[in-house]
Formats: sequence, C-alpha cells, structure tokens
Amino acid sequence: MKAFSRADRRITALGKSVLGVLDQCVLFIRFSTEMFLNLRTVFRNFHLALEQMYVIGITSLPLVALTSIFTGAVAAWQAAYSFADYVPLRYVGTAVGKSVMLELGPVLTAMVVAGRVGAAMAAELGTMAVTEQIDAMRCLNLNPHRFLLAPRLFAGMIMLPVLTIFSSCLAILGALAVVTFFKHLSPEAFFSGVRLFYTDWDLFVGLLKSLVFGIWIALFGCFFGYRSTQGAEGVGKATMASVVASNVAILISGFLLSNFLLR
Repeated sequence: MKAFSRADRRITALGKSVLGVLDQCVLFIRFSTEMFLNLRTVFRNFHLALEQMYVIGITSLPLVALTSIFTGAVAAWQAAYSFADYVPLRYVGTAVGKSVMLELGPVLTAMVVAGRVGAAMAAELGTMAVTEQIDAMRCLNLNPHRFLLAPRLFAGMIMLPVLTIFSSCLAILGALAVVTFFKHLSPEAFFSGVRLFYTDWDLFVGLLKSLVFGIWIALFGCFFGYRSTQGAEGVGKATMASVVASNVAILISGFLLSNFLLR
C-alpha cells in the first residue's frame, strides 16, 4: 500500500507540473497576443520606443562587437586549420561568411542581448510589479501594455536585425585579420571567397532569424517581469526564467527556421 501511495503522489505531482506548464503556456499566449495588439499604439508615444531602441541597440554595441570579432577570428582559425593541405585558404572566407550570416551572427548576438537586455527588462518590470507601480498605472487608467511593453517589443524587433548586421560585419573583419596576419592570405582572396557562394537569401534568412529572436527576447523579458511576485526573490527568479526561456527559444527557433528555409 505504501508503494502505491508513493506512486500516486508522484503521478499527482507530475500531473500538477504538466498542468502548471500548460497554464503558463496559455497565459504566455494571451500576454503575447495583447502585446502584439498594442504595437499599433507605439507611434503615439514614439519617444518611449526610441528610449528602448537606445537601451537594446546602442548600449549593447560594445559587448556585441567584442563577441563578434573574436567569434569571427576563432571561426577563421578553425576553418584554416581544417582546410590545411586539402582546400585553398580562400575558401575560409566562404565558410566564415556563410556561417556568420546564417547562424553565428544572429544566434550569438541574440544570446548576448538576451543575457544583457532581456534580464534587465525582466528585472525592471519585476521591480515595478512588486512595488505596485504597475497597479498604480492601472489606477490612473494608463495601459501598461501600451506604455511599458509594446515599446520594448517594437524596439526588439527593430534593433536585433540592426545588431546582427553590425555583428556579422565585425565577425568577417575579425576573420580577415586572422587570415591576413597569421595565414598570409590577401584581403582580395579572402573577400573573393566570401562572395563566391553568397546569395541575398542568406542575408534574408539571417535577418529573419534575428527578427524572431528579438521578438522572443522582448516577449519573455516582459512576460516574466510583468508577472513577477514575492518581492526581491521573485524578481530574481523572473530574471533567471527570462534568460533561460529566451536562450532555449532562440536555439529551437533557429533550428526550425534553418530546417524550413535552407532546403
């Protein structure tokens, strides 16, 4: 009987966990729908969106630049090592260009922004939630989705593609520095390799990925922060959940988009 009671408790706990996850998914879908519906109000208070574009885009530039340069440098070094004695070094440009535009640029940029800006979104909104500032806005008949959430979603959708272009360019320059100074390949040969199999579709796929990643970062940062409870501990949990959920969504959606668009 004890064994059965333990099994029943485990099944009950599992069922509660599954129902809890499903409940959170439904809440997230409703929350996300309301955020998208409020996007049409962004231009009424466009200065709020500009502030968020500055926070997401401009303040992230140094960290994105550092990450991108060394990512491109490492990618070039590994490609040159793999191609040694088998493939001409000019194809290092081809390998780096394709990988940076299609995957490394969008994904690494999004992860950097998720860890930096997504966490900040969740912490800021979580603090406003637990200190009842959001409730005060409702009492003043101010829609939090219009003034707090929609500008962040709009800024994420705009600035992630911009940061991805910036990141991809710096990654290619980092790769150029490696092959020029360490592998003695001329810049002309490197860029001829970059252009060799380049297509506009590659750029489109990379920018589409970054747009989707920007949406995920804004949605999760706002969702977990807005629904934060239990004081400082709740804000910390919301921040952690935002970063984890954003990174998981970035990786999964990146794979699905690649599988769908790169056939």
